Amino acid sequence: MLNLAVPVVVAEMSWVTMGTVDILMVRALGPSAIGAVGVGSMLFMALAVFGIGVLLGLDTLIAQSFGAGQRDECHRWFVHGLVMSVILTIPLTFVAWVAIARLDLWGFDLTVLNLTEPYLRIVTWSVWPLLLYTAFRRYLQAMGVVKPTMVILLTANLVNVLANWMLIHGNLGAPALGVDGAGWATFISRSYLALGLLSVVVWRDARTDYGLRRVSWVIERSRLMQLLWLGLPAAIQVTLEVGVFSAASALAGRLVPVALAAHQITLNMASFTFMIPLGLASAAAVRVGHAVGRRDTFGANQAGWTAVMLGVLCMACASLVFLLIPSQLMGLFTVDLTVVDLGVTLLFVAAIFQIFDGLQGVLTGALRGLGDTRTPMFLNLAGHWAFGLPLGYTICFVLGYGVVGLWVGLSAGLIVVSLLLLLVWGRRITQLRERTTSTIVTEA
Repeated sequence: MLNLAVPVVVAEMSWVTMGTVDILMVRALGPSAIGAVGVGSMLFMALAVFGIGVLLGLDTLIAQSFGAGQRDECHRWFVHGLVMSVILTIPLTFVAWVAIARLDLWGFDLTVLNLTEPYLRIVTWSVWPLLLYTAFRRYLQAMGVVKPTMVILLTANLVNVLANWMLIHGNLGAPALGVDGAGWATFISRSYLALGLLSVVVWRDARTDYGLRRVSWVIERSRLMQLLWLGLPAAIQVTLEVGVFSAASALAGRLVPVALAAHQITLNMASFTFMIPLGLASAAAVRVGHAVGRRDTFGANQAGWTAVMLGVLCMACASLVFLLIPSQLMGLFTVDLTVVDLGVTLLFVAAIFQIFDGLQGVLTGALRGLGDTRTPMFLNLAGHWAFGLPLGYTICFVLGYGVVGLWVGLSAGLIVVSLLLLLVWGRRITQLRERTTSTIVTEA
């Protein structure tokens, strides 16, 4: 599990670091700039993550085909994943432009709104590179190839830092674009991700002669529908999960810029630690999928519970860090003492839900390896949107506790979802064991 998970975790951390770097590099422009980049990134990802979620169906399809020794099927699913990324780009880009035109309806502070609109217009151009990168990554990862993705993401951070340094502040003769410069840096780095992983796919196929070059490019509607049928619930699930935090960011945008800045900084740190269970979830999906493909129920059970154990341990450590050095962590992002003080309180709330956040993240991946993408979708809808967000809104605006109330509500939703997913995983693995035993008996 660690051989597969560690490079994936590093890759996930490198991914979220890119967004954190954007905030760090605009902090000199003030709390409004921090809030604009944070809110803009969250609103974009709330939309783009739908496309990413559909392509998560490749985890199950390619991993189970690989476990069954069907290499040609892995290639065929990869081709259909690429086609799906093109299909998804068109409506997602259209929806993004419509949403940007209606951004004023969210009730943002005017200063934040004026910075967020142009930033979002620029970042929207990165939808297609982002989806292509996702298809390349799911293909490689589902077959156990993870180190190249880690390297590409690490170097993408260097590209992002350089582009931010040049375009935000006008270094090396580049125009000083401020917050817009951070948007163009994001587009450049995501294009690099797509091109980088494309080169890895081509190089590996040339070196190993896996047969990708000889795969049929005839597109089958039935395969696209099967990918959509499996990926759509995963897409809705991740959209609901990311969307609830985007909605919280939008609600925080109705507060003063200081509250929004503290919210965004804390959210970035919580997102960074969540990359550990997210990476473990990907590893769990692959290893559980491989085990299912070779009809190894014991292996699937071991893979899932191992990932859960590692996720809980790692997030317990993250919680401890949030509790021990909150002021120092906030000080990395801002020198505004008001923002720091509020952020310390938010980090305390974040420390409480770290273990539960990790638990639900890992279990979602393990269930995806089994082919169950619908249960996490329904539980996220109920736990986050029907319970957590309304509770947070009530505590924030009705009871008057401000942005801290939003975080209390989100924490409550995460706790409910994680405990329910734990029960579901135990039931699903028991059902798999019973089905496998029944099949073996019938064949005998």
